[in-house]
Amino acid sequence: MTTKTPEAAAPRDVVLVDLALQGGGAHGAFTWGVLDRLLEAPWLRFDGVSGTSAGAMNAAVMIDGYAAGGPEGARTALEKFWKRVSDAALLSPLRRGPLEILTGLWTLDYSPVFLALDLTARIFSPYNLNPGGSNPLRKILLESVDFARLASAPIRLFVTATNVRTGRGRIFRNADITADALLASTCLPTMFQAVEIDGEAYWDGGYSGNPTITPLVRECASHDTILVQINPINRPRVPRTACEIHNRLNEVAFNSPLMKELRMIALLRQVADPGHAEGALWAGMRIHRIASEEMTKLSSSSKLLAEWSFFCMLRDKGRRAAEAFLEAHGGDLGVRSTLDLDALLEGI
Repeated sequence: MTTKTPEAAAPRDVVLVDLALQGGGAHGAFTWGVLDRLLEAPWLRFDGVSGTSAGAMNAAVMIDGYAAGGPEGARTALEKFWKRVSDAALLSPLRRGPLEILTGLWTLDYSPVFLALDLTARIFSPYNLNPGGSNPLRKILLESVDFARLASAPIRLFVTATNVRTGRGRIFRNADITADALLASTCLPTMFQAVEIDGEAYWDGGYSGNPTITPLVRECASHDTILVQINPINRPRVPRTACEIHNRLNEVAFNSPLMKELRMIALLRQVADPGHAEGALWAGMRIHRIASEEMTKLSSSSKLLAEWSFFCMLRDKGRRAAEAFLEAHGGDLGVRSTLDLDALLEGI
């Protein structure tokens, strides 16, 4: 006897949702898994997606695949994209050593190549080490995304990059999004030259919005936003080793813009006038989050790992996290928030 999925067993009305996808290098494969599971739910419809860095690439690939072939087209496109990333890194020196493979550790913390590159990046800039400004992701993006189709896709896309000169975030929308816009959103300044667009230089969007939620509220019809978070907010203990300190600094820096925006949203919801058009937008929004405590076990160095087995492991974790969310809160979508934003205001 075939076991019915929850969706098949209990059909329900369509719920319109937005997605907010955080960046995090190779850890973005966790988001791939979340999207893969959400795309299986026939009662979910996606209105808009905001993404930064790896979240932006996941978003662009998913939306283009959806425009070409619906949910299954999106799932296929995401798998092909991550496989291309892995295949492009087959000869990369950034790989785990025999001991890490033997013990099942997903880290580059003990890799001599990683440590050498980390030290080199503190002395030399990408303009010294990569004067041509090449980025292997450009070819992968051009193979994975039809930007002309993306421009007119039915799902709205918002990609954040950080203006180097002003430090402010810029939001690129469907018609503005090119390979350069996505590369700008993923541009770590210690690894790649700034990406120039319209005469302005851009770095990773994580410094200004990771991801940016405001356009989802103001420009989309959905009242439900699902945040897919891959950078842990809390750590159980104070970091003590150099690797732990560096890892925690990375997490705090890339979570800070998101936490500030969520606090702003919490305040606006408290003071918004539901009778006013703008106030109704904030007062009526509902926020949800998909995350996994298992991501706290990964070091920041693993964000540079591109082994296919690592991507698949993260994909599976993402699918399980999405499944757990749907089981626990699927009935809350379209009804109530499941992320307590007011708790973020405590102690301010």
